[in-house]
Amino acid sequence: MTNTATRVYSFYRDGFKQMTVGKTLWKIIFIKLLIMFAVLKLFFFPNFLGNNFETDEQRADYVLEQLTRMPAQVN
Repeated sequence: MTNTATRVYSFYRDGFKQMTVGKTLWKIIFIKLLIMFAVLKLFFFPNFLGNNFETDEQRADYVLEQLTRMPAQVN
């Protein structure tokens, strides 16, 4: 098992070392992920619980209430 894991690791390590275009593509992927998760989070996902409630207990109560409340009956 250890020999197989070592061979797989060596395979990928050597493959990444020899990449030329692939390194640039990986850099682009990481930059896009950084933009999606870091920058967009600041603008589209505000800290609702942190801004509207003072304590962790209030936040927990609000979340529990939202998760366990019954939906409105449609007639």
